[in-house]
Amino acid sequence: MAVISGRRYSGAVSDIRVVPVVEAPWGDVRTVFGTRGDPAGCWCQYFKVDAAAWRAPDAATHFERSLCEQVDAARAARSAGPGVLAYLGDEPVGWAAVEPRSAYPRMLSGRVFAGSIDPVDGADAASVWAITCFVVRVGFRRRGVAAALIDGAIAEARRGGARVIEAYPVDTDGQKVSSADLYHGPLSAFEAAGFEISGRPLDGRAVVRLALG
Repeated sequence: MAVISGRRYSGAVSDIRVVPVVEAPWGDVRTVFGTRGDPAGCWCQYFKVDAAAWRAPDAATHFERSLCEQVDAARAARSAGPGVLAYLGDEPVGWAAVEPRSAYPRMLSGRVFAGSIDPVDGADAASVWAITCFVVRVGFRRRGVAAALIDGAIAEARRGGARVIEAYPVDTDGQKVSSADLYHGPLSAFEAAGFEISGRPLDGRAVVRLALG
């Protein structure tokens, strides 16, 4: 597998490797998303589907199949996205979704997106990518996995030709926040990776961006 982030992160018990999901076995993706909780019900499809699809009785099964098909399509096209996986040793421990921002129509119509300064139309719109979601397995949190995933997502966006990468993190303001509320990632981790705040559309939320040059 092609490692796109392999440095040691603060708090990590061993070197964290981050690889494009197209280079990883699907079984490793399933291990990270698990069988219970929000990740197993969403499969990072919330920002891609309408409300009716989200409420469908068999939504989780459909969403897993959709993500698998998206990975297969990217692999066949030899394109970047739709995400990256993190490993501690040989154990798959985390995921970050990263794709062109246009892949997330539901997000583009949300209130948080009002903090973006990059237009959704025009010649440069396709080169704006977004990191929208993190999953870190229980038992592997607070070990630097999220920071590694951000670095890996940046590298994957570069591989896809991104000009700008954007994200929509939670500003904890030093307060303890549950893992379930941090699936957008913590603001502090993005700032440590060099992102700058472009807007604060809602209390406790920010829009951040990084120009990739």
